Amino acid sequence: MNHQKPILVYVEDDKNSILVMKMVAERVMGLPTLHVLESRADFVQQVRDLGVMPDVFMLDIQIKPYDGFELLSMLRGDPQYDKSKVIALTASVTNEEISLLKSGGFDGAIAKPLNIEIFPDLIAKIINGEQVWYIA
Repeated sequence: MNHQKPILVYVEDDKNSILVMKMVAERVMGLPTLHVLESRADFVQQVRDLGVMPDVFMLDIQIKPYDGFELLSMLRGDPQYDKSKVIALTASVTNEEISLLKSGGFDGAIAKPLNIEIFPDLIAKIINGEQVWYIA
């Protein structure tokens, strides 16, 4: 990361979740913008079209038409993004799902609903290379 404020990409289809994340990113974390993308076949092209290299991708797991695992696979299949930090955001945080997320190649998971007070610290840890599995 060669800039001061992290560049975050959020893939979500729930409008309320998007509003909460935008509020946290822009008001609490002071980011100039939160890049919200759609779950589509051209997901990687959407990322390229941003014109910036995201520091962290946050993917909703239960999204259609492509779920978080499929979107992760698209990123990992592209040499430009195969080493990107990708976090699952999910309301389903059973031990079984965490095991699936870990074995599926995610760099971490953050439970929804978001804990607004701790979220900025979790993102900072992820950017610094730590894996974060915040399921509380």
